[in-house]
Amino acid sequence: MLAPSRPAVLLALSLFFLGLACTSDGGSSEAPERIVAAGHELSEAEFSDWVDRLTANDPQQRQLVLQVARETEDPRFVPVLIDVFSHQLPHVREQISALLNELTGQDFDGSTAAWFGWVEWIGDQESWPRHDDYVGWKGRFFEETRGSAFTRFLKTSRPITIRPELIQFGGVPIDGIPPLDQPQFIAPDDATYILDGEPVFGVVINGDARAYPLRILDWHEMANDVIGGVPVSIAYCTLCGSAVLYRTTVEDEVFTFSTSGLLYESNKLMYDRGTDTLWNQLTGEPVLGPLVDSGIELERLPIVRTTWRNWLAQHPSTTVLSIDTGFLRTYEPGAAYGEYFDSSQTLFPVAARSDLLPDKSEVYTLLIDGEPRAYPSAALEDELVINDRVGGTTVVLVVEPGTLAVRAYERGDLEFRADQLEVAAGEPSTLVDGSGTVWRITEDALVASDGRELPRLGGHLAYWFGWFTFFPLTTVYGLETEGGGD
Repeated sequence: MLAPSRPAVLLALSLFFLGLACTSDGGSSEAPERIVAAGHELSEAEFSDWVDRLTANDPQQRQLVLQVARETEDPRFVPVLIDVFSHQLPHVREQISALLNELTGQDFDGSTAAWFGWVEWIGDQESWPRHDDYVGWKGRFFEETRGSAFTRFLKTSRPITIRPELIQFGGVPIDGIPPLDQPQFIAPDDATYILDGEPVFGVVINGDARAYPLRILDWHEMANDVIGGVPVSIAYCTLCGSAVLYRTTVEDEVFTFSTSGLLYESNKLMYDRGTDTLWNQLTGEPVLGPLVDSGIELERLPIVRTTWRNWLAQHPSTTVLSIDTGFLRTYEPGAAYGEYFDSSQTLFPVAARSDLLPDKSEVYTLLIDGEPRAYPSAALEDELVINDRVGGTTVVLVVEPGTLAVRAYERGDLEFRADQLEVAAGEPSTLVDGSGTVWRITEDALVASDGRELPRLGGHLAYWFGWFTFFPLTTVYGLETEGGGD
């Protein structure tokens, strides 16, 4: 499949926005009379009254608001106008971009590409003035223009830990990407739809082995399940290439999650159904809503992306997700996001980037006691066995040749030998330490011939841009410096 170019991605976005855009403005070409007295500073109430006119998407009201913004040069208009920008026809985007350039001293044009520029520019600002009801306004604006009840989440009264300017509409309504709740699993012999070499996410908990094919999860991005008696969610962000397995029991409460339709730095914001709190998919933390400041952080559990052939050989008693999900989708490999996966570009703006690695290069990631660490795919494929340290924990990473299937374990004071890695289809893989002791590689632990065990760690793959955005102080294996930015 040919990888789409950045212009192709932008053209797709342009067509999407044009489908939602307003009609032509009309109006007079004569210079308008001044609306706000020279030198008058808008109060919060006055400002809110003006920007609320934008939620109706009325061309005449929009022109009045643009005039007021030009007359007052109020910087609070900037984040509002950036939000409005993407929703407009080309000639209106030109007007808004010209006004934004006046207010900020920037030099963007009115193209769809400029939307990326404006969002990433404001994200680069340490702070920017915004009106007190900006979050609530954004909820009302998205609700009116995107056709889904986003005020359910975006309320000014709710605590928030992220930059609201960077919350974006992801192209779907609330639950527009439906999660799989307690999905049906079938025996491998009944899974005639799946191909040997296609990717699956594999999980084993308390001896219960399950495979989740990407061709299905691409369409759902969330699976609320119980594996081996443990309530879990697979939170899968296709845009940042990461599937994180979370234990969803916190004290006595079990959370189930779904898709909010909102993004943050091209990463999905999921929500829990009990409180409508928005959560960061990659950190497992609540970021907007009642659970902010609760101290809750979901526990990461081990998950591996491998091929169906390898998973089945290693786990012949596994079950696999049924293709009969109850939803009508084109469950073919790559049907949902194949072009995006093949592209080097992001589909949405990302303000926090690092040039240490290509944006969409894959890294295996660990977060141990608050210490983030990333392992580039090239190093993993080349070395296959990596002895390393993350913070105060010594670890060993083991890679299945040819699949980028990575498992990480604590290793204590042992060193493991890459030249003794054995991979045999249908038999447990083995690893040898420096003393010659043979260890079986299992989903739960490395198990020595004398019965000793080294526990598995909860890591996962991700695109570099997604990991760096939320863990900017990450260290990178082979690049012994902090993650750093541009």
